[in-house]
Amino acid sequence: MARRSKSKDLNLKWLELFQICAQKGSLQAAAEESGLTISTVSYHLRSLEDNLGVELFNHARRPMVLTPKGIAFLRNIDQALHSIRKAKAEASAGTISEASFLRIGTIEDFDSDITPELAVFLSAKMPVCDFMYHTDSSHSVIRMLRDRQLDLGVTTTPNESVRDLQDRPLLRDPFVVVLPLVDERSLTEIVEGRTKLPFLRFSSNLMIAQQIESQLRRIGVSAPQRFECSSNQTLLAMVAAGAGWTITTPLHFSRAKRFHSKLRMHRFPGKTFSRTLAIVSTPDCSRSLIDLADSKLRSLIHEHAIAPLHQSNPWLADSFMLVS
Repeated sequence: MARRSKSKDLNLKWLELFQICAQKGSLQAAAEESGLTISTVSYHLRSLEDNLGVELFNHARRPMVLTPKGIAFLRNIDQALHSIRKAKAEASAGTISEASFLRIGTIEDFDSDITPELAVFLSAKMPVCDFMYHTDSSHSVIRMLRDRQLDLGVTTTPNESVRDLQDRPLLRDPFVVVLPLVDERSLTEIVEGRTKLPFLRFSSNLMIAQQIESQLRRIGVSAPQRFECSSNQTLLAMVAAGAGWTITTPLHFSRAKRFHSKLRMHRFPGKTFSRTLAIVSTPDCSRSLIDLADSKLRSLIHEHAIAPLHQSNPWLADSFMLVS
């Protein structure tokens, strides 16, 4: 039954809590994220529904389920809230040197050289800022950004929409085949599983593994399971020892310098595919900060990964590159 609409103006807090409840599906989750009590969250949602004169949630269902009018309302306010948060961030950002707190999440790919140099650079540019750096999988970094536990992250661009986050493409990182240096068998035969050399996989919960497996299914390749690991360094160590072959990317390969003398990197046979790394941030993260991180990251990626690999593997020049 429709409610009688009241004339009081809409409250921004109502809209923000409605969005969180719609995304999380529970008052408890919304209370934890907002720092309010469950009863306060419930009061704000009821106030919003009373103001609009409609039921936005089916309150008899658990987890909370949007009504058709609630779905339409969420669709219309999502972009509006994104714009409001972005405007607030730009208005209150001040100068970079005045920033006081920044939480950055990165994937493991940058741990050995790029993230440390980025940290030193940002620390010098932001002398009064307290930093928190976190390394995790792309899935986890994106989840932490959505939950506002991070301000800025460097991740693989997810397949699904990063609603309420903003992303800026950074690097195109093609998938390549890596073999032991001593193996002389046909690359196509190895990838298609027509040899006894086993395929060494990334752990199935990682985004990179899901991209690889999806491509193998598309081309009709079913490699038997023998070894699965979340560490790129361990996979390449196994390949260097002659225990199998793997599919990885040039950026991953660049981090395993100690094994390069025992490895061969090849373009993926047939239809090539790649992942894109991006800077992903919350709407509250200022554009000037994103620009600063973006500029430095591009310089570091080119210095530590792109330039050396283009020199040793010229065939990468048309695929392993910064995204403009």
